[in-house]
Amino acid sequence: MSLGPDEIARYARHIVLKDMGGAGQQALKAARVLVVGAGGLGSPVIAYLAAAGVGTLGVVDDDVVSLSNLQRQILHRSDAVDREKVLTARDFVAGLNPHVQFHAHNARLGADTAQSIITPYDIVVDGSDNFDTRAVVARAAKALGKPVVSGAVSMFDGQITVFMPDRPGFDALYPDRPAPDDLPSCEAVGVLGAVTGVIGTLMAMEAIKLICGLGEPLVGRLLLYDGRSARFTELTY
Repeated sequence: MSLGPDEIARYARHIVLKDMGGAGQQALKAARVLVVGAGGLGSPVIAYLAAAGVGTLGVVDDDVVSLSNLQRQILHRSDAVDREKVLTARDFVAGLNPHVQFHAHNARLGADTAQSIITPYDIVVDGSDNFDTRAVVARAAKALGKPVVSGAVSMFDGQITVFMPDRPGFDALYPDRPAPDDLPSCEAVGVLGAVTGVIGTLMAMEAIKLICGLGEPLVGRLLLYDGRSARFTELTY
């Protein structure tokens, strides 16, 4: 997929980057990525994938912007309160990069809709905020043969991994479903806004690596971030 003059100028720092180059940028332009959630994690994912030149970006979210979202969900502005998140995400992307085709899925991704929503895309980046949705996304993507970049945050901490359809994935990492009391909501325990930026940016990085064939993705590895001590820990599964 060729790049126009404006794109060559826009992505110049990618094109001169060793192991990326024009071929990597063309791969980004040809890629179709679905982001689940336009919230704290989805915001940096969407921003960095759009800036990087992902050609087709879909976002699925059925929520509207609330005032309490603005502490961490950087796609949305104060004047977006009560608007659908997918629409404010669309406006953000349009203002950042006109070369990105944006598809807004203003819907809840559930077991009955997951496969139909995921099917047109190459990669799923899951920034959903609950365990049940993450399980649905991972299992639907595995059935369709799609990789998933999965992240989660709580309070001062976060985690990220990559599920490949031909490798042990979500069910290997979570062989037993956690009890609801073991998974307190963001509303109940809070989250430091910058933590979503750390994990969301790492999620965008993993998606770009998968698209461009760069480095070693976090497959079979769970990267844990402790924001208070500024430490990363890696577990294998």
